[in-house]
Amino acid sequence: MPLRFSQDIKSLLQRLAEQPLTLGDILAETSERGFSLVIAVLVLPFLFPMPPGLTTPCGGGCLLLSLQMLLGRRSPWLPRKIATFRFPRSFAQLILQNLGRVTKILEKITRPRWQKLASHSLIWRFNGFCISWLAILLISPVPLTNPFPTVGILLLAVATLESDGLLMFIGYIITVLITLLFAFIGYALWLAPGLLPDFFK
Repeated sequence: MPLRFSQDIKSLLQRLAEQPLTLGDILAETSERGFSLVIAVLVLPFLFPMPPGLTTPCGGGCLLLSLQMLLGRRSPWLPRKIATFRFPRSFAQLILQNLGRVTKILEKITRPRWQKLASHSLIWRFNGFCISWLAILLISPVPLTNPFPTVGILLLAVATLESDGLLMFIGYIITVLITLLFAFIGYALWLAPGLLPDFFK
């Protein structure tokens, strides 16, 4: 059975073929689903080399939306500067096509499960907290780590949209593992100034 997520992606690709889309257009069309959909659209570019100037609107937009989830909002909002942002058309098409490929994989493992848990209002807020934390790690200046929080955010975004409590639980475990990875990298960088002189002796 096709995911709602993949149906939204297909619809957006069809619209993109006719005219450029802003993030505000996507939110207006998808309503509450726009949280998960726009978050996924915003973070997927971090898996690929990005054109200059996209890191701030993508990372900032993801963090802003996830904080709204944390606060319990069900209607997403973006400031005008971000809402009217347009990806370069060819890049937007690439993003949506790659999201389409990702959802084909997710369709094999995602379905509504543990729905009583998944639909709880506190879980909506907790997902917002996890995505916010991963977004902070994503835009942190630690080099070569973007794919890790990106994968965690994508999993939680799709699990939230599809009411898949089991996938959410897996997403929580991955969030903890990513946090430990960043803590290890941070600790290693903190030790590095003291270790380098010994290394070069």
